[in-house]
Amino acid sequence: MSLRIYNTLGRAIEPFSPLIDGHVRMYVCGMTIYDLCHIGHARMMMAFDVIQRWLKASGYRVTYVRNITDIDDKIIQRALERGITIRALTDAMVVAMHADIDALGIERPTVEPRATEYVPQMLRIISKLEANGLAYSSSSGDVNFAVRKFKGYGKLSGKSLDELRAGERVAVTDGKADALDFVLWKAAKANEPEDAKWDSAALGYAYGKGRPGWHIECTAMSCETLGETFDIHGGGADLQFPHHENEIAQSEGANGVPLARYWIHNGFVRVDNEKMSKSLGNFFTIREVLAKYQPETVRFFLLRTHYRTALNYSDAHLDDAHAGLKRLYLSLDFPFDHSDAAIDWADPYAARFKAAMDEDFGTPDAVSVLFDLAAEINRSGSAEHAQLLRRLGACLGLLQQNPRDFLQSGAALSEADILARIADRVAAKAAKNFALADQIRQDLLKQGVVLKDSVTGTTWESA
Repeated sequence: MSLRIYNTLGRAIEPFSPLIDGHVRMYVCGMTIYDLCHIGHARMMMAFDVIQRWLKASGYRVTYVRNITDIDDKIIQRALERGITIRALTDAMVVAMHADIDALGIERPTVEPRATEYVPQMLRIISKLEANGLAYSSSSGDVNFAVRKFKGYGKLSGKSLDELRAGERVAVTDGKADALDFVLWKAAKANEPEDAKWDSAALGYAYGKGRPGWHIECTAMSCETLGETFDIHGGGADLQFPHHENEIAQSEGANGVPLARYWIHNGFVRVDNEKMSKSLGNFFTIREVLAKYQPETVRFFLLRTHYRTALNYSDAHLDDAHAGLKRLYLSLDFPFDHSDAAIDWADPYAARFKAAMDEDFGTPDAVSVLFDLAAEINRSGSAEHAQLLRRLGACLGLLQQNPRDFLQSGAALSEADILARIADRVAAKAAKNFALADQIRQDLLKQGVVLKDSVTGTTWESA
């Protein structure tokens, strides 16, 4: 079966075929970097990390672009609060973001453009929109997009113009011809720092000093890096309207061709059935979560739910994810060849895994195949199946650690201390002091260390 993707634009699962044979071009709306990333952000980046991994595993060359928004109202305000430049703030936040997502095994995109590096391209698009009768200057000095003049507005969200309302990040300001119109170029304000302003005249345009609106940024970056039409555009479900709807209007209004053929949106992370967000204050940063849980446990937690489905965050769910991942690693905890080799997709387990992933990147069903394969390894001790489990896991960014390293991580004691206590227990058993031997086992268990006895000796793992 060939790959099929749920396309938000058509509101149906459709067969996937890239515009250029063998080459997929994908753009994903990335982070607005004024603070540390939370688990909701990780969910978005994880979803598209797995998508690009599966595209590569399917034999495609992938050009993956995920942008950084490094200028907006929140960034300006945070820099002013800290008494530093916008660039100093955003540079620090980019470093922090990379550290957090690297820890989760989220691969860097092929291209990671920053909005502030594409202002000339944004101005060029605004000029084209103005020439096409779709942009106008307002009395406030802003340049706005005339929504009702663009035929087809609302096709992504599936609503008529009269049903649509200005989104959370679309400010209704004086000078707009219509409440749905959105800003392309924000006129500079006297109280804004100079590093938040660009002189359009110096770049050959007559829009005065200002900065780009949010929506025009992604249009400029995506078209510049991938072309005016590309294969996949993605992001969180909250971006479907107004951000992605506005991107379509700007891009098609300026270029006269579709922006993207497939639109992919991931579901939210929820806390007590409310969307996790900084505005609600119900978020957990990636760093806070990684202080309590192994990175691969967090990754596994996020992948067990289909990317389009909302998932609830809780310690109980992460504990369950850790237990499940531990079961998989336990099945690999014996000597076998760990070398990378091509997957035989004709193998029944591999074929089931591929069928799951080819149906809109179905990670829940793919993960169930991993558990079935682990159960087979536990029954048969097959090194061949263990190799396959690792290789299929790699398609999801899982099961690439040494099993012992995973199973023993998180213990409160050092390995040297644990081994010393195991030696004490062996000596106690040899002296037939079984009460002491049991006490040592219980003491270690209280410190998160589980002992496993076998005919070959005693091993340990974290609880």
